[in-house]
Amino acid sequence: MIKRITYLVLVSVLFLTGCKDEKDCCVFPEEIITTLNFTHNWNGKEITNQELNELKFTTENGEKISIERLRYLISNLSLVGGDNQFLIDFGENSGTNISLTDISPGTYNLKFTFGLQDIANKDGEYQLLNSVNFNVPAMLGGGYHYMQFDGKFLNNNDEETGFNFHAIRAVDRTNPNDLKFEDTSFEVDLGTVEIVKNTTIEIKMDVSEWFKTPNTWNLNELHTVLMPNFEAQKMISENGKSVFTLGKIN
Repeated sequence: MIKRITYLVLVSVLFLTGCKDEKDCCVFPEEIITTLNFTHNWNGKEITNQELNELKFTTENGEKISIERLRYLISNLSLVGGDNQFLIDFGENSGTNISLTDISPGTYNLKFTFGLQDIANKDGEYQLLNSVNFNVPAMLGGGYHYMQFDGKFLNNNDEETGFNFHAIRAVDRTNPNDLKFEDTSFEVDLGTVEIVKNTTIEIKMDVSEWFKTPNTWNLNELHTVLMPNFEAQKMISENGKSVFTLGKIN
């Protein structure tokens, strides 16, 4: 009887010890989530999609404008390996929060490409972009938009007029049978960021900058048919380089 009790005690001790070891070895590290939060402002004043279709913003050139649609593409996000694309839609408030779950704590350089570099700008390549009509017509070389920004403005006659401020790869159609291209995507380098447990990083787009620096945009002269306009596309690209800044990190 004593032998039986001793045996049971030993078995119990081994079982409990085994459970402890198993628990220790099966504790998984807590998942770390890094969120990129794209916010939008006009000359520093925050704007939301509740302000669509209102003639309430004034460009550097003095035109009163509204925002009806604003969606844009980023790629080559440095925090994610490999080929990557993200579509941010201000009007639909979609894609404005990008959650990343495989980033270890540490210091990183935060960079991305606005649009698509030529090597990745292949016609029909990306199903997501195909499904939301982000394609560029074949007569302009195919591939994809970098941005679709549409709205209304008051022209010099105080008439409400539509504008289509679309960014694509610049194409020279002087000879429609021999298109010449210039890659007008550009890199946005926001500097170093410290990522710890569940970090949220704000990336700010100042929408007014599209019309401001270094080219003061005159919508009365350049408001539609900008996609086939080689020089206009280069100007849009130049102005875009001051649009994004690093915001709060929490």
